[in-house]
Amino acid sequence: MTLPTQLVLRALMGDPSRELYGLQICAEAGLPSGTVHPILARLEGIGWLSSRWEEADTHEEGRPRRRYYRIDPVAMGLVQAALLRCENSATRISRLRSNLAEGAS
Repeated sequence: MTLPTQLVLRALMGDPSRELYGLQICAEAGLPSGTVHPILARLEGIGWLSSRWEEADTHEEGRPRRRYYRIDPVAMGLVQAALLRCENSATRISRLRSNLAEGAS
């Protein structure tokens, strides 16, 4: 799983019951829209996210409608397990790098 995908999932997992719209996810993940939106589409395609369009009058609001995303409750365990695997991998890589650096000294 790529780091940007992890950042998007972590933004959504901050409060799994809360829906976030695309630009909120961009801000929380620290990633540009062109990176985040394809990730959101991919995650929704595999069933990890659900989304909905807001019911808003674009003229009244003075902006386009927002699409809200959240972790699908059915996929919550899968998302948590995937993020945990990523953390464990990062920890192992960090240890390996440290060991290699010590061996090179």
